Amino acid sequence: MSLSPTTSNDSEAPMKRRRTSLNINTTNGTSPHSDMAGSPQDAGSSHASNSQSGQAHIPKRGARACTNCRRGKNRCEGEAPCRRCQLSGQPCVFEKPEKKSVQVLSNAGIERLSRLEGQYLVMQSQMIGMQSSLDRILSAIQTQTQTNSGVMQHQPPIFPSNGSGRGVTPYHPPGSSGRDGMDVYGSAGPSSQRMFPPLPGFAPPPHKYATYGIVPSTAPSSDDESEDTLPRSTLNAPIEALQGLANAAAEAAAVSSATPPRVKKRQRAEPTPRNAFPHVVEKGLVPDAEARELYNIFFGGCQFFIPLFDPAYDTYDSLMERSPWTFDAILAVAGKIRSGNGPLSQTFYKCLEEAQGIARSSLFGPVVRKEAVQGMLLLAAWSTNGWLPSGHAMRMALDLGLHRALEKLADENGKKRTEEEERNLVISARIWLCLYWFDHQMSLGTGRPIVLRDESSIRHCRLLLNHPMASPTDVRLISQVELIAQKTQIYETLSPLNGQVNHNTLAFIRRANVALDKWWADCDDLHRQTMDEESLLRKMLVCELHYAKLWLVCVALRGVAWDKMPFEQRELAFQAKDAASNCLSIFLNSSAYRAALRYAVHDSLVTAAFSGLFLLKMANLFPAELDLAGIIAQVEQLAQLLSDVAAERYALTLRIMLANLRRKVGLSVGQQSAMGSMPPPASAEGMFVSSNFVDSSTMPPPFTMEELGFTWPGGPSGDRGIFIPTAIPPWLQEQSLTDLGLPVNGSDGIFLQMSNTNGWAGDFAPMPEAW
Repeated sequence: MSLSPTTSNDSEAPMKRRRTSLNINTTNGTSPHSDMAGSPQDAGSSHASNSQSGQAHIPKRGARACTNCRRGKNRCEGEAPCRRCQLSGQPCVFEKPEKKSVQVLSNAGIERLSRLEGQYLVMQSQMIGMQSSLDRILSAIQTQTQTNSGVMQHQPPIFPSNGSGRGVTPYHPPGSSGRDGMDVYGSAGPSSQRMFPPLPGFAPPPHKYATYGIVPSTAPSSDDESEDTLPRSTLNAPIEALQGLANAAAEAAAVSSATPPRVKKRQRAEPTPRNAFPHVVEKGLVPDAEARELYNIFFGGCQFFIPLFDPAYDTYDSLMERSPWTFDAILAVAGKIRSGNGPLSQTFYKCLEEAQGIARSSLFGPVVRKEAVQGMLLLAAWSTNGWLPSGHAMRMALDLGLHRALEKLADENGKKRTEEEERNLVISARIWLCLYWFDHQMSLGTGRPIVLRDESSIRHCRLLLNHPMASPTDVRLISQVELIAQKTQIYETLSPLNGQVNHNTLAFIRRANVALDKWWADCDDLHRQTMDEESLLRKMLVCELHYAKLWLVCVALRGVAWDKMPFEQRELAFQAKDAASNCLSIFLNSSAYRAALRYAVHDSLVTAAFSGLFLLKMANLFPAELDLAGIIAQVEQLAQLLSDVAAERYALTLRIMLANLRRKVGLSVGQQSAMGSMPPPASAEGMFVSSNFVDSSTMPPPFTMEELGFTWPGGPSGDRGIFIPTAIPPWLQEQSLTDLGLPVNGSDGIFLQMSNTNGWAGDFAPMPEAW
């Protein structure tokens, strides 16, 4: 009986010893699960060894100890009162554990932490995107390599075999079937009668997506980078790096696997491929003699309005060889100028169709030449709807890196450049400055937001003036770039005010006028070095000064009721009137400007026409304080001058305002003008109807063709014909005559929208709306 296990302590000992052994095994590197998975014999042997060792069970230390046990470094039972304190008669006290102090982050620390977390997430997403893009590129290359030999023979060629370079969609008449037996428009039966013309445009050239070394990147990189790693400069342009990797992978896949790989240095620039399209002379559409005539017409005056070329370098043969796109665009612009206000020639249509066809092919293909930007800018500059093509030209220039050209020219610590590299930078800088000025002018003139706001790309613009490869028209280009920078600052300051004029606004207008005068004085000194006072460029410069002052007041007082303004605003109105009158006098009195107006772009025509419209509105508001006869005579001359250069959109707008002023002051039809009557322009077709179709009780009555100075050919006897009132823009209507401010949409809300989409005379039905 004495040997039987009657106490609970003896029965619990083996379990405690086993837990101790488990802890020891774990400490030695053996997991508890491996010990529990052992055999019963192992467990029995372990128990026997523990019992033979004769070691007493070590009780588990309590989770806490009282102050007396802790001071004496003794074991404590962990419950108050403990046995040691009871035997010694001391109070058994357990201290509460101190809470760890939590450091509170400041607001700056929290913001920094959140910013770092956001940067980490962005970097993680970019790395995932780059990895997935590389996977797709490699898989596409592998698939293309496997199926290249069997698929290419079944694909249609990009260009037709006749060498025209035109990707023409085959046209089938209604009811005919295509190659698969289906109707070309997707209908299975002959009931479909919808007819669509073939898609216009050229197929994109098979160029690789890469940078072609026109202006290399300025990002810092190391010269000792490995050939198998990406350069550090590509970290700032991951998409460009991926395109370069894709091109390299495509080239590697095209090489036979049996050919041993060659170790070669990484090339910094791709070789520029050959021209993908022929020009109009090569295709036989325009004779060489006529093309040379058109080239001379263009460089006879167009480069003064768009200073984009250097006549000493951009010769006829050079442009024809370097850029068929720009060559065709130049001939198209010259063809329109040669036609004047007469019917447009077939040469114009052919050149424009070819130039726009190449332009459409660049929408989804890489651009390889800086001359492509010149061609796109020409199509935008001589168009009344140039907003979209100018935006495309801006993207093309950024893709080629032309915005870095001035920075490269200003870098005196760089490597020594060859003559070709130096000319490349000069031409690239000239293209970028011209595009920067034109794009900003389009934004300010139409009330649209400015897309590009990087003023650092034009910081060194005056470097072109003293460069040995400078063009004679670079001085005008620099003056326009500096003026547009001031006008941008003026617009961003005054536009949010929405016509709310206070003392701060008036003070800003005075400071802006002083700054404009200083701009003119500085730029006129640059012009004076090589030009006399009556030269065209100096007249254009002073005209830009007066129009900028007029534009400044019109932006500041937009939406203000000019007939109820206080004295300060009234003084501004008359200052703007003087600026408009000076601007109009330069157009009419300068023989050089009058002769060059046939080459003018849309912006220059708006400058002249808006000055005349502003004077007519001032005459409507203050007839007793202005010389009405002098203003009417000036505007009549301007309208006739615009009609002579095929700018009927602006001339007809001026005639409508003239007719309205004559009605108000009581001038009869016979006293209107000594110019005589003429037939209405072809571009105004649809704006004149018979008076029998309009309610005569409307107030005010519509303008007759006789009041506008036109005859009514082919009309009924005694019917003079009238101008449709709904065609008049709101800014010119009777209820808006007290508002001399610039409309929100700029020139688009001032001038008539002609029936032809381009705003010029001629049949443009098959032409796209971009011209």
